[in-house]
Amino acid sequence: MLQPITQTTTVHGVLLETQSIAASLDPSSPTLVFLHEGLGSVRMWRDWPLTLCQQLGWAGLVYSRQGYGQSDPVPDVRGPAMQRGHQRSGRLQPDYMHREALVVLPELLRQLGIEKPVLLGHSDGGTIALLHAAHVDVHACIVMAPHVMVEDLSLQAITLAREAFEKGTLRDRLAPYHADVDCAFWQWNDVWLSEAFRSFDIRQDLSRIKAPLLAIQGVDDPYGSMAQIDDIAAQAPQTQRLQLPACGHSPHRDQTLVVTQAITEFLHRLRA
Repeated sequence: MLQPITQTTTVHGVLLETQSIAASLDPSSPTLVFLHEGLGSVRMWRDWPLTLCQQLGWAGLVYSRQGYGQSDPVPDVRGPAMQRGHQRSGRLQPDYMHREALVVLPELLRQLGIEKPVLLGHSDGGTIALLHAAHVDVHACIVMAPHVMVEDLSLQAITLAREAFEKGTLRDRLAPYHADVDCAFWQWNDVWLSEAFRSFDIRQDLSRIKAPLLAIQGVDDPYGSMAQIDDIAAQAPQTQRLQLPACGHSPHRDQTLVVTQAITEFLHRLRA
């Protein structure tokens, strides 16, 4: 059984935690690039990327964005936002997912020699995948619980997450997955609850996506409604939608077998 190789890659002066999964069958197949949620990291995917890659026989790449997992932290994460060249510090700005999709991810893929990947994004990672696919040619795009605009229920859930982090057990539950858990939490929570972020909306970008697209949404997701993937399909008519009952914000954990099978069938059809 192939085992993932965890290492680091420096992108624009920032050390990023990366994990590579070798192809077990077809080395010419596209690489699956896994893009994590707003509080995620390499380790928070657990063994699902490896399982999916082995089932397909394809290569995979998992990485932690700056401030998450074992990647470099964001200096002064709750201070004033500052940018010097590609180096940033302070609070995230409302365009942080655009920057990840159009500045960081392309350079990471270039360094690792990955061309036309399959992007597989969860939550914030799904949004990043959509933005990248709207501007760069990819083999396919798969998104789970993505955010294409801000909904009131999302902000309500994120406000509850802040209370759970400050007064409950969320900080302790996240700590094993991040070298700097406070950096990981506050960079995500502060920007989402900022007034400037309420107008975040990428729906107009979606019509530029030409790649095959699979959008997955849980019916019971407290962070987003079916409107998210409905709006994707309205702009990108090639979208295949998968609505999952009894499923929250993490389809790959809540409905693992169904999601794994749906993604496998979607990608096998493309290769055929």
